[in-house]
Amino acid sequence: MSYVKSLQCKECQSEYELKPLTVCDNDFGPLEVAYDYEAMKGKVTRESIEAGPRSLWRYKDLLPIEGEPKAGLNSGFTPFIKADRLAAELGVKELYIKDDSANYPSYSYKDRVVAVALTKAIEFDFDTVGCASTGNLAHSVAAHAAAAGLRACVMIPHDLEEGKIVATLSFGPRMFKIKGNYDDVNRLCSQIADKYNWAIVNVNLRPYYTEGAKTHGFEIAEQMGWRLPKHTVSPVAGGTILPKIWKAYQEFITLGIVEDNKPKIYGAQADGCNPVVTALREDQELFHPQKPNTIAKSIAIGNPADGYYVIKVIKESGGFGESASDQEILDAVKLLGRTQGIFTEPAGGTTLACAIKLIQSGRIPRDESICVCITGNGLKTVEVMQGQFAANPTINAKMSEFDELVKQMEETHPSQSPATTA
Repeated sequence: MSYVKSLQCKECQSEYELKPLTVCDNDFGPLEVAYDYEAMKGKVTRESIEAGPRSLWRYKDLLPIEGEPKAGLNSGFTPFIKADRLAAELGVKELYIKDDSANYPSYSYKDRVVAVALTKAIEFDFDTVGCASTGNLAHSVAAHAAAAGLRACVMIPHDLEEGKIVATLSFGPRMFKIKGNYDDVNRLCSQIADKYNWAIVNVNLRPYYTEGAKTHGFEIAEQMGWRLPKHTVSPVAGGTILPKIWKAYQEFITLGIVEDNKPKIYGAQADGCNPVVTALREDQELFHPQKPNTIAKSIAIGNPADGYYVIKVIKESGGFGESASDQEILDAVKLLGRTQGIFTEPAGGTTLACAIKLIQSGRIPRDESICVCITGNGLKTVEVMQGQFAANPTINAKMSEFDELVKQMEETHPSQSPATTA
Protein backbone atom coordinates (compact mmCIF):
# COMPACT_ATOMS: atom_id res chain seq x y z
CA MET A 1 0.00 0.00 0.00
CA SER A 2 1.05 3.61 -0.49
CA TYR A 3 1.30 5.97 2.48
CA VAL A 4 1.64 9.06 0.29
CA LYS A 5 -0.99 11.73 1.01
CA SER A 6 -0.24 14.62 -1.33
CA LEU A 7 2.26 17.17 -2.50
CA GLN A 8 2.64 19.94 0.05
CA CYS A 9 4.20 23.39 -0.12
CA LYS A 10 7.22 23.59 2.18
CA GLU A 11 6.29 27.17 3.07
CA CYS A 12 2.50 27.54 3.36
CA GLN A 13 1.61 23.80 3.59
CA SER A 14 -0.96 24.06 0.79
CA GLU A 15 -1.72 20.61 -0.60
CA TYR A 16 -1.74 19.47 -4.23
CA GLU A 17 -2.58 16.32 -6.16
CA LEU A 18 0.21 13.91 -7.00
CA LYS A 19 1.04 15.29 -10.41
CA PRO A 20 4.19 16.55 -12.19
CA LEU A 21 4.18 19.79 -10.20
CA THR A 22 7.06 21.48 -8.45
CA VAL A 23 6.03 24.97 -7.27
CA CYS A 24 3.14 26.23 -5.11
CA ASP A 25 0.66 28.51 -6.87
CA ASN A 26 0.19 30.62 -3.74
CA ASP A 27 3.72 31.61 -2.74
CA PHE A 28 5.96 29.85 -5.29
CA GLY A 29 7.40 27.68 -2.53
CA PRO A 30 8.79 24.24 -3.51
CA LEU A 31 6.50 21.24 -3.23
CA GLU A 32 7.44 18.18 -1.22
CA VAL A 33 5.83 14.77 -0.80
CA ALA A 34 3.75 14.38 2.38
CA TYR A 35 3.11 11.01 4.04
CA ASP A 36 0.68 9.54 6.56
CA TYR A 37 3.11 8.64 9.34
CA GLU A 38 0.35 7.62 11.76
CA ALA A 39 -0.77 4.94 9.32
CA MET A 40 2.83 3.73 9.00
CA LYS A 41 3.38 3.19 12.73
CA GLY A 42 3.55 -0.49 13.58
CA LYS A 43 3.60 -1.42 9.87
CA VAL A 44 6.83 0.16 8.65
CA THR A 45 9.34 -1.41 11.03
CA ARG A 46 12.88 -2.68 11.14
CA GLU A 47 11.53 -6.13 10.35
CA SER A 48 9.45 -5.02 7.36
CA ILE A 49 12.44 -3.15 5.93
CA GLU A 50 14.84 -6.05 6.45
CA ALA A 51 12.39 -8.32 4.60
CA GLY A 52 12.69 -6.16 1.48
CA PRO A 53 15.12 -6.44 -1.44
CA ARG A 54 18.79 -5.55 -1.03
CA SER A 55 18.29 -2.34 -2.95
CA LEU A 56 16.94 1.14 -2.23
CA TRP A 57 13.46 -0.30 -2.75
CA ARG A 58 13.57 -1.98 0.68
CA TYR A 59 12.34 1.48 1.77
CA LYS A 60 9.47 1.52 -0.74
CA ASP A 61 6.87 2.33 1.94
CA LEU A 62 8.71 5.61 2.58
CA LEU A 63 8.95 6.55 -1.10
CA PRO A 64 6.37 8.28 -3.34
CA ILE A 65 5.37 5.52 -5.74
CA GLU A 66 1.95 3.95 -6.19
CA GLY A 67 2.70 0.45 -7.41
CA GLU A 68 5.86 -1.56 -7.95
CA PRO A 69 9.19 0.13 -8.78
CA LYS A 70 9.95 0.44 -12.47
CA ALA A 71 13.61 1.50 -12.33
CA GLY A 72 16.70 1.06 -10.19
CA LEU A 73 15.90 -2.48 -9.09
CA ASN A 74 19.60 -3.05 -8.38
CA SER A 75 20.46 0.43 -7.14
CA GLY A 76 21.27 1.39 -3.58
CA PHE A 77 22.30 -0.65 -0.53
CA THR A 78 25.86 0.46 -1.13
CA PRO A 79 28.83 -0.31 1.15
CA PHE A 80 28.98 1.21 4.63
CA ILE A 81 32.53 1.00 5.84
CA LYS A 82 33.98 1.36 9.33
CA ALA A 83 37.04 3.32 8.28
CA ASP A 84 39.47 2.36 11.04
CA ARG A 85 42.67 3.13 9.11
CA LEU A 86 41.44 6.58 8.15
CA ALA A 87 40.13 7.14 11.68
CA ALA A 88 43.55 6.35 13.13
CA GLU A 89 45.20 8.78 10.74
CA LEU A 90 42.74 11.55 11.67
CA GLY A 91 42.82 10.77 15.36
CA VAL A 92 39.11 10.06 15.76
CA LYS A 93 37.36 7.24 17.59
CA GLU A 94 34.55 6.11 15.27
CA LEU A 95 34.50 6.96 11.56
CA TYR A 96 32.31 5.56 8.79
CA ILE A 97 32.23 5.99 5.02
CA LYS A 98 28.89 5.68 3.21
CA ASP A 99 30.22 4.75 -0.21
CA ASP A 100 27.93 5.55 -3.14
CA SER A 101 30.92 5.44 -5.48
CA ALA A 102 29.90 1.79 -5.74
CA ASN A 103 26.26 2.50 -6.63
CA TYR A 104 24.79 0.74 -9.67
CA PRO A 105 24.75 1.52 -12.56
CA SER A 106 26.35 4.99 -12.62
CA TYR A 107 28.67 4.74 -9.61
CA SER A 108 27.11 7.76 -7.94
CA TYR A 109 24.38 8.58 -5.46
CA LYS A 110 22.27 9.90 -8.37
CA ASP A 111 21.02 6.37 -9.03
CA ARG A 112 18.83 6.79 -5.95
CA VAL A 113 16.98 9.89 -7.09
CA VAL A 114 16.73 8.70 -10.69
CA ALA A 115 15.24 5.34 -9.71
CA VAL A 116 12.34 7.12 -8.00
CA ALA A 117 11.96 9.83 -10.66
CA LEU A 118 11.82 7.37 -13.56
CA THR A 119 9.32 5.19 -11.73
CA LYS A 120 7.11 8.27 -11.40
CA ALA A 121 7.73 9.23 -15.04
CA ILE A 122 6.36 5.85 -16.09
CA GLU A 123 3.41 6.20 -13.72
CA PHE A 124 2.67 9.59 -15.30
CA ASP A 125 2.95 8.11 -18.84
CA PHE A 126 5.96 10.15 -19.97
CA ASP A 127 7.94 8.60 -22.80
CA THR A 128 10.93 10.95 -22.68
CA VAL A 129 13.04 11.76 -19.64
CA GLY A 130 15.86 14.24 -19.22
CA CYS A 131 17.83 16.36 -16.78
CA ALA A 132 20.08 19.30 -16.22
CA SER A 133 23.32 17.79 -15.01
CA THR A 134 26.90 18.38 -13.92
CA GLY A 135 27.67 14.85 -15.10
CA ASN A 136 26.59 12.13 -12.69
CA LEU A 137 22.87 12.79 -13.10
CA ALA A 138 23.09 12.64 -16.90
CA HIS A 139 24.98 9.37 -16.62
CA SER A 140 22.34 7.91 -14.30
CA VAL A 141 19.32 9.15 -16.28
CA ALA A 142 20.76 7.72 -19.50
CA ALA A 143 21.47 4.34 -17.89
CA HIS A 144 18.11 3.94 -16.15
CA ALA A 145 16.20 5.18 -19.20
CA ALA A 146 17.94 2.63 -21.40
CA ALA A 147 17.01 -0.18 -19.01
CA ALA A 148 13.40 1.05 -18.79
CA GLY A 149 12.95 1.57 -22.54
CA LEU A 150 12.48 5.34 -22.28
CA ARG A 151 13.97 8.03 -24.49
CA ALA A 152 16.57 10.17 -22.74
CA CYS A 153 17.65 13.72 -23.55
CA VAL A 154 20.29 15.07 -21.20
CA MET A 155 21.54 18.65 -20.97
CA ILE A 156 25.02 19.39 -19.62
CA PRO A 157 27.51 22.29 -19.38
CA HIS A 158 29.83 22.28 -22.37
CA ASP A 159 33.04 21.71 -20.35
CA LEU A 160 32.27 18.56 -18.36
CA GLU A 161 34.91 15.91 -17.70
CA GLU A 162 35.32 13.66 -20.72
CA GLY A 163 34.94 10.49 -18.67
CA LYS A 164 31.42 11.45 -17.65
CA ILE A 165 30.49 12.39 -21.20
CA VAL A 166 31.71 9.11 -22.69
CA ALA A 167 30.11 7.06 -19.92
CA THR A 168 26.77 8.79 -20.51
CA LEU A 169 26.85 8.47 -24.29
CA SER A 170 27.41 4.73 -24.00
CA PHE A 171 23.73 4.38 -23.01
CA GLY A 172 22.50 6.07 -26.18
CA PRO A 173 20.82 9.29 -25.01
CA ARG A 174 20.54 12.54 -26.94
CA MET A 175 23.06 14.87 -25.33
CA PHE A 176 22.95 18.66 -25.54
CA LYS A 177 26.05 20.61 -24.50
CA ILE A 178 25.07 24.08 -23.33
CA LYS A 179 27.54 26.97 -23.21
CA GLY A 180 27.76 28.16 -19.61
CA ASN A 181 27.62 26.59 -16.17
CA TYR A 182 25.02 24.35 -14.52
CA ASP A 183 22.76 27.25 -13.57
CA ASP A 184 22.51 28.26 -17.24
CA VAL A 185 21.62 24.68 -18.16
CA ASN A 186 19.02 24.42 -15.42
CA ARG A 187 17.23 27.60 -16.51
CA LEU A 188 16.97 26.24 -20.04
CA CYS A 189 15.65 22.91 -18.78
CA SER A 190 12.78 24.63 -17.00
CA GLN A 191 11.64 25.98 -20.36
CA ILE A 192 12.22 22.64 -22.12
CA ALA A 193 10.03 20.77 -19.63
CA ASP A 194 7.09 23.08 -20.31
CA LYS A 195 7.44 23.26 -24.09
CA TYR A 196 8.18 19.63 -24.92
CA ASN A 197 6.29 17.88 -22.10
CA TRP A 198 9.36 15.88 -21.14
CA ALA A 199 9.94 14.50 -17.66
CA ILE A 200 12.94 16.54 -16.59
CA VAL A 201 13.72 14.67 -13.40
CA ASN A 202 15.16 17.59 -11.44
CA VAL A 203 12.61 20.11 -12.73
CA ASN A 204 8.98 19.00 -13.13
CA LEU A 205 9.54 15.72 -11.25
CA ARG A 206 11.72 17.30 -8.55
CA PRO A 207 9.40 16.60 -5.55
CA TYR A 208 9.57 12.86 -6.31
CA TYR A 209 13.19 12.87 -7.45
CA THR A 210 14.47 14.40 -4.20
CA GLU A 211 12.73 11.75 -2.10
CA GLY A 212 15.07 9.13 -3.54
CA ALA A 213 17.94 10.82 -1.72
CA LYS A 214 16.38 9.77 1.60
CA THR A 215 17.52 6.21 0.95
CA HIS A 216 21.14 7.30 1.47
CA GLY A 217 20.18 8.29 5.02
CA PHE A 218 17.98 5.25 5.60
CA GLU A 219 20.87 2.96 4.70
CA ILE A 220 23.29 4.77 7.00
CA ALA A 221 20.92 4.17 9.93
CA GLU A 222 20.22 0.53 9.07
CA GLN A 223 23.81 -0.40 8.25
CA MET A 224 25.02 1.24 11.44
CA GLY A 225 22.90 -1.22 13.41
CA TRP A 226 19.69 0.83 13.54
CA ARG A 227 21.30 3.88 15.08
CA LEU A 228 22.30 7.31 13.80
CA PRO A 229 25.80 8.72 13.55
CA LYS A 230 26.22 11.70 15.84
CA HIS A 231 27.80 13.70 12.98
CA THR A 232 27.09 13.34 9.24
CA VAL A 233 29.10 15.27 6.63
CA SER A 234 27.41 15.62 3.22
CA PRO A 235 28.38 17.40 0.01
CA VAL A 236 26.24 20.33 -1.12
CA ALA A 237 25.58 20.93 -4.81
CA GLY A 238 21.97 21.71 -5.74
CA GLY A 239 21.06 20.98 -2.14
CA THR A 240 19.09 17.79 -2.67
CA ILE A 241 20.90 15.19 -0.59
CA LEU A 242 21.64 16.94 2.71
CA PRO A 243 18.06 17.92 3.67
CA LYS A 244 16.85 14.49 2.60
CA ILE A 245 19.38 12.66 4.76
CA TRP A 246 18.01 14.76 7.60
CA LYS A 247 14.44 13.93 6.59
CA ALA A 248 15.32 10.22 6.53
CA TYR A 249 16.73 10.43 10.05
CA GLN A 250 13.62 12.27 11.27
CA GLU A 251 11.23 9.79 9.62
CA PHE A 252 12.99 6.86 11.31
CA ILE A 253 12.83 8.71 14.63
CA THR A 254 9.11 9.48 14.16
CA LEU A 255 8.37 5.82 13.41
CA GLY A 256 10.39 4.59 16.39
CA ILE A 257 12.83 2.74 14.17
CA VAL A 258 15.87 4.52 15.67
CA GLU A 259 16.47 6.53 18.81
CA ASP A 260 16.89 10.28 18.59
CA ASN A 261 20.49 10.97 19.59
CA LYS A 262 20.26 14.58 18.38
CA PRO A 263 22.33 14.01 15.23
CA LYS A 264 24.12 16.93 13.61
CA ILE A 265 24.62 17.39 9.89
CA TYR A 266 27.33 19.39 8.10
CA GLY A 267 27.63 20.76 4.57
CA ALA A 268 30.77 20.47 2.43
CA GLN A 269 31.57 22.69 -0.56
CA ALA A 270 34.61 23.71 -2.59
CA ASP A 271 36.19 27.11 -1.96
CA GLY A 272 35.51 27.91 -5.61
CA CYS A 273 31.76 27.41 -5.19
CA ASN A 274 30.59 27.77 -1.59
CA PRO A 275 27.44 29.92 -1.40
CA VAL A 276 25.89 27.85 1.39
CA VAL A 277 29.05 27.71 3.50
CA THR A 278 29.56 31.45 3.10
CA ALA A 279 26.01 32.08 4.35
CA LEU A 280 26.59 29.82 7.35
CA ARG A 281 29.86 31.55 8.22
CA GLU A 282 28.09 34.92 8.07
CA ASP A 283 25.09 33.53 10.00
CA GLN A 284 22.72 34.40 7.16
CA GLU A 285 19.48 32.61 6.28
CA LEU A 286 19.88 33.30 2.55
CA PHE A 287 22.87 32.71 0.29
CA HIS A 288 24.25 34.83 -2.53
CA PRO A 289 24.71 33.00 -5.86
CA GLN A 290 28.28 32.51 -7.06
CA LYS A 291 30.00 31.75 -10.35
CA PRO A 292 31.71 28.35 -9.91
CA ASN A 293 35.47 27.98 -10.28
CA THR A 294 36.60 24.60 -8.94
CA ILE A 295 37.78 21.18 -10.06
CA ALA A 296 34.84 19.69 -8.14
CA LYS A 297 32.50 20.12 -11.09
CA SER A 298 29.81 17.71 -9.94
CA ILE A 299 29.04 20.01 -6.98
CA ALA A 300 29.82 23.30 -8.78
CA ILE A 301 26.35 24.81 -8.55
CA GLY A 302 26.49 28.49 -7.66
CA ASN A 303 22.73 28.93 -7.22
CA PRO A 304 21.55 25.74 -5.49
CA ALA A 305 17.82 25.13 -5.84
CA ASP A 306 17.49 23.90 -2.26
CA GLY A 307 20.28 25.98 -0.77
CA TYR A 308 17.90 27.79 1.58
CA TYR A 309 16.73 24.48 3.05
CA VAL A 310 20.31 23.21 3.39
CA ILE A 311 21.10 26.24 5.55
CA LYS A 312 17.89 25.77 7.53
CA VAL A 313 18.53 22.06 8.22
CA ILE A 314 22.16 22.57 9.19
CA LYS A 315 21.21 25.27 11.67
CA GLU A 316 18.31 23.21 13.03
CA SER A 317 20.57 20.23 13.64
CA GLY A 318 23.34 22.28 15.26
CA GLY A 319 25.82 21.46 12.51
CA PHE A 320 27.91 23.78 10.37
CA GLY A 321 29.52 24.10 6.94
CA GLU A 322 33.06 24.05 5.62
CA SER A 323 34.78 24.44 2.25
CA ALA A 324 38.08 23.21 0.85
CA SER A 325 40.60 24.40 -1.72
CA ASP A 326 41.21 22.40 -4.89
CA GLN A 327 44.52 21.11 -3.53
CA GLU A 328 42.91 20.09 -0.24
CA ILE A 329 40.30 18.22 -2.28
CA LEU A 330 42.95 16.35 -4.27
CA ASP A 331 44.89 15.52 -1.12
CA ALA A 332 41.73 14.09 0.45
CA VAL A 333 41.06 11.95 -2.65
CA LYS A 334 44.54 10.47 -2.25
CA LEU A 335 44.14 10.02 1.50
CA LEU A 336 40.88 8.09 1.11
CA GLY A 337 42.44 5.88 -1.55
CA ARG A 338 45.60 5.23 0.47
CA THR A 339 43.84 4.42 3.75
CA GLN A 340 40.58 2.75 2.70
CA GLY A 341 41.00 1.68 -0.93
CA ILE A 342 38.20 3.97 -2.16
CA PHE A 343 38.74 6.12 -5.24
CA THR A 344 36.32 9.02 -5.20
CA GLU A 345 35.71 11.95 -7.52
CA PRO A 346 36.49 15.52 -6.35
CA ALA A 347 33.05 15.81 -4.74
CA GLY A 348 34.00 13.00 -2.35
CA GLY A 349 37.40 14.58 -1.82
CA THR A 350 35.60 17.79 -0.92
CA THR A 351 33.45 16.06 1.67
CA LEU A 352 36.39 14.32 3.32
CA ALA A 353 38.58 17.44 3.21
CA CYS A 354 35.82 19.45 4.88
CA ALA A 355 35.24 16.72 7.47
CA ILE A 356 38.95 16.87 8.35
CA LYS A 357 38.78 20.66 8.77
CA LEU A 358 35.64 20.37 10.92
CA ILE A 359 37.41 17.81 13.13
CA GLN A 360 40.58 19.88 13.40
CA SER A 361 38.61 23.01 14.32
CA GLY A 362 36.75 21.15 17.07
CA ARG A 363 33.35 21.55 15.41
CA ILE A 364 33.16 17.76 15.24
CA PRO A 365 34.42 16.06 18.45
CA ARG A 366 37.01 13.32 17.94
CA ASP A 367 35.32 10.91 20.38
CA GLU A 368 31.86 10.74 18.73
CA SER A 369 30.58 8.79 15.73
CA ILE A 370 31.16 10.44 12.34
CA CYS A 371 29.83 9.48 8.90
CA VAL A 372 31.32 10.93 5.70
CA CYS A 373 29.11 10.64 2.60
CA ILE A 374 31.01 9.73 -0.56
CA THR A 375 28.74 10.26 -3.54
CA GLY A 376 30.71 9.54 -6.73
CA ASN A 377 33.48 7.45 -8.27
CA GLY A 378 36.89 8.77 -9.26
CA LEU A 379 37.11 6.65 -12.40
CA LYS A 380 34.97 9.23 -14.20
CA THR A 381 37.26 12.14 -13.31
CA VAL A 382 40.76 10.68 -13.63
CA GLU A 383 42.05 13.75 -15.47
CA VAL A 384 41.92 15.88 -12.32
CA MET A 385 44.49 13.61 -10.67
CA GLN A 386 47.11 14.09 -13.38
CA GLY A 387 50.33 15.41 -11.90
CA GLN A 388 49.35 14.40 -8.37
CA PHE A 389 51.62 11.37 -8.22
CA ALA A 390 55.35 10.88 -8.62
CA ALA A 391 56.51 9.56 -11.98
CA ASN A 392 57.11 5.82 -12.12
CA PRO A 393 60.31 4.82 -13.92
CA THR A 394 60.36 2.14 -16.60
CA ILE A 395 63.04 -0.54 -16.33
CA ASN A 396 64.18 -3.50 -18.35
CA ALA A 397 63.04 -6.96 -17.27
CA LYS A 398 66.21 -7.49 -15.23
CA MET A 399 66.37 -8.36 -11.56
CA SER A 400 69.36 -6.10 -11.01
CA GLU A 401 67.41 -3.05 -12.15
CA PHE A 402 64.43 -4.04 -10.03
CA ASP A 403 66.67 -4.46 -6.97
CA GLU A 404 68.07 -0.98 -7.53
CA LEU A 405 64.55 0.53 -7.61
CA VAL A 406 63.57 -1.25 -4.40
CA LYS A 407 66.73 0.08 -2.74
CA GLN A 408 65.85 3.62 -3.84
CA MET A 409 62.33 3.23 -2.46
CA GLU A 410 63.67 2.09 0.92
CA GLU A 411 65.93 5.13 1.08
CA THR A 412 63.41 7.75 0.01
CA HIS A 413 60.05 6.35 1.24
CA PRO A 414 60.72 3.69 3.89
CA SER A 415 57.10 3.62 5.10
CA GLN A 416 55.86 2.82 1.59
CA SER A 417 58.53 0.29 0.61
CA PRO A 418 57.57 -3.32 0.04
CA ALA A 419 58.68 -5.92 2.55
CA THR A 420 61.84 -7.73 1.47
CA THR A 421 63.56 -10.91 2.55
CA ALA A 422 67.28 -11.63 2.59
